[in-house]
Amino acid sequence: MTTIVIYHNPDCGTSRNTLALIRNSGVEPHIVEYLKTPPSRPLLVEMIKAAGMTPRELLREKGTPYAELGLGDETLCDEALVDAMMAHPVLINRPLVVTPMGVKLCRPSEAVLDILPDAQRGAFAKEDGEQVIDASGQRVN
Repeated sequence: MTTIVIYHNPDCGTSRNTLALIRNSGVEPHIVEYLKTPPSRPLLVEMIKAAGMTPRELLREKGTPYAELGLGDETLCDEALVDAMMAHPVLINRPLVVTPMGVKLCRPSEAVLDILPDAQRGAFAKEDGEQVIDASGQRVN
């Protein structure tokens, strides 16, 4: 059985769509509601590195204390940005997905298809009706 972990916010449409795409591949992932159970600092740093990102690239601005905390200051070091994400998990952009094929920030949600080891099992449309996978399980371009 393939182990997949999604760092999920159930209030986020992109996160819900990503979770649904994972399930459409026949896998029930381990779901971590990261606002309730944030990753440890070492795990967060490891995921950022594994995703080939910088802490700044993982920062979420919308609906967070990003501006109030002055996180737009380009002179802030990676450590300071990770400190902010640890103190305010809402600053961690989502959904982050971990599979045997890698770690990825799945924005847009169909980015998860690049790291899912199992094929899609059928048609899939996002919550807004956008068709992503056709009836034969193939990605719609």
